[in-house]
Amino acid sequence: MLEITPHIHISESDYTLAAKRASGPGGQHVNKVSTAVELRFDARACDAISNEMLIRLRKAAGRRMTADGVIVLTADEHRSQIDNKRAVTKRLVELLKAAAKKPRFRVATKPTKASKERRIVAKKSTGDKKKMRGRLKLVD
Repeated sequence: MLEITPHIHISESDYTLAAKRASGPGGQHVNKVSTAVELRFDARACDAISNEMLIRLRKAAGRRMTADGVIVLTADEHRSQIDNKRAVTKRLVELLKAAAKKPRFRVATKPTKASKERRIVAKKSTGDKKKMRGRLKLVD
């Protein structure tokens, strides 16, 4: 059982872990042992995820989520399969935690009369400064 928030829990049957061969350097160890881990999590089928959270999750996951709503994460940075399993499940939890947070909406407020006046005074002083920059006009 993965705890995302105190109210959201993901069971181990909701995601699948598969071991595969890692790429990159490592010599004989990399060629013999399947240490890389691929995690597949079907977000649409999971009951713990609401529609609002699914929308935020789609945005947070980006290209890691397929059109069918399946999140695919891989880890091959460690030499052991167990460490890669820990790393990929930790990434899934962090992704789901980010999607579980509801964004705070900004309440629009009107500017005060004093702030409008300060803005106008600043604009006038800038305009006066720029007027002084040009060529001097000769008066006959």
